[in-house]
Amino acid sequence: MTSSMLLSATTFTYGLAGFLYIFAWVFKQAGAGRLATGVTLGGLAGNTAGIVLRWVESYRLGFGHAPLSNLYESLIFFAWTIALIYLFIEWRYRNRVIGAFSAPLAFLTMAYASLSPNISDRIQPLIPALKSNWLIAHVITCFIGYGAFAVAFGVSVMYLIKSRRGEGEGGLVGRFPAIAVLDELTHQLGMFGFLFLSAGIITGAVWANSAWGRYWGWDPKETWSLITWFIYAALLHARMMRGWRGRRIAWLSIVGFGAVLFTYFGVNLLPGLHSYQAMGQ
Repeated sequence: MTSSMLLSATTFTYGLAGFLYIFAWVFKQAGAGRLATGVTLGGLAGNTAGIVLRWVESYRLGFGHAPLSNLYESLIFFAWTIALIYLFIEWRYRNRVIGAFSAPLAFLTMAYASLSPNISDRIQPLIPALKSNWLIAHVITCFIGYGAFAVAFGVSVMYLIKSRRGEGEGGLVGRFPAIAVLDELTHQLGMFGFLFLSAGIITGAVWANSAWGRYWGWDPKETWSLITWFIYAALLHARMMRGWRGRRIAWLSIVGFGAVLFTYFGVNLLPGLHSYQAMGQ
C-alpha cells in the first residue's frame, strides 16, 4: 500500500468519525460517541502512518525529504494537527459534542487534499530553497498553530449558538459544554495557537534569510501571516487587558480563522515566493 492510498483511506475514516460525532450529538447516543472517538484515533494513526510512509517513499525515490513541502503534504499535516488537538480537548473536557464541530474540519482538509483534481500527490524533488531544516520547523510550528485555530473556530461557533439560545436551553444545544467553558476554551486555544504561529513566523524569517538572503520581503504570504498574527494578538490583548469575553471573542476567533484560510489558500492565487505555483508544486 502506498502512502497516498493509506491517506485516502484516512480521509474516509475522518469522514466516518465526523458522522458518528454528529449522530451521537443529535440522537444522544453515548455508544456512537465512544465509537467516534475510536474511529478518530484510528484516523489519526492512519494519518501518522501515511506521513511516515510518505517520508520513507521519498528516500526510496532518492529525494529523502520530510513530507511538508507542497500543498498536498501540508494539508495532510494540517488534518493531523486538527485531529490531535481535538482528541486532547476531548480527553481534557470529557465532552464529545465538540467533535461534531471539529472532526468534519479534519475530514474536509483531507478530502480536499485527496480528491481535488488540482492537487498532485506525487513526491517530487525539492528546489534548493526548500532544502532547509528551518523550513521543517516553520511548517510544523505554523500548522500546529493553525490546528489550534481550527478547533477554536468550531468552539466559537458552538459558543455563538449557545449564547443565542441561552444557558438553560435544552435539546441539542443543551448538550454543549457550559458557556463559560466554551469561552475559556476559545481563549486557551487562541493563546496556544498564537504561540506556535509566532514561532512559525520567526522560523520562517530565518528560513527566508537562508534561502533568499533576507528575513522579510512583504511577500503576500508573509503579509497575510502578519495580519493573522495581529488578529489573534488583538484577541488576546482584548481578553487580558480590556476584559473582553463572550461573543466578541468568539467573533474575533472566527475572523482569525478566516484569515488563516486566506493565508493558506488565498495567497496561492497571488504571485510570490511562498506560492505553491512558484515552488513548482
